[in-house]
Amino acid sequence: MPANDNGNRVDKERLYELFSKISSAMANRHRLELLDLLVQAPRTVEELAEQAHMSVPNTSQHLQRLKHANLVIDVRDGQYIRYFLADPSITRLWSALRRVAKNQLADLGPALDRYRPQRHRFTRITPDELHGWMQRDEAVLIDVRPAVEYKAGHLPGSISMPIDNLSEHIAELPKGKTVVAYCRGPYCVYADQALELLMDQGYPVARLEEGVAEWLEEDYPLET
Repeated sequence: MPANDNGNRVDKERLYELFSKISSAMANRHRLELLDLLVQAPRTVEELAEQAHMSVPNTSQHLQRLKHANLVIDVRDGQYIRYFLADPSITRLWSALRRVAKNQLADLGPALDRYRPQRHRFTRITPDELHGWMQRDEAVLIDVRPAVEYKAGHLPGSISMPIDNLSEHIAELPKGKTVVAYCRGPYCVYADQALELLMDQGYPVARLEEGVAEWLEEDYPLET
């Protein structure tokens, strides 16, 4: 026979209902993208709308749903309301969801290949390999995310070179070193675009798949 719930079935179901409040808030592709953007840096609703290619009213509605589940908080910043992740554990939750999807969904790999068609073209290095290369002054690490994300937190020793104006600053990179690029993690195409551009200019290149979320999950430090 099943274990006795001591007659508190309603209370038990209430617990699961509360758990589902989190999963329900995340069960939308637009809200997941907003969380991913907020992992990188706090932003206003207007900035989030621009990055996620949504209207401001639609973005605001999704943010209110996330706020209702206590996944995000809003703080007034002068004339604007700036949104933050409510707790560092939400970054780990987002990473865990992606890890489970990678392990359990056969469609994820082909979908990523379509989004990042050049991803198998570049040498991939691990954080430990990167550390060794930089210790030996064999590599330069560039962060090709928007500047606001770099300012909020970046990998130690990295140089901010946003993809939108990278072509204007390529000449600043030293010759004779491997240029390692990273962006928002393995589901971000910015680093691939940067490395393709750099390869065409004759630079040896490599990609660090990890981004800020993965870096934090491994308890590596960030610089701000």
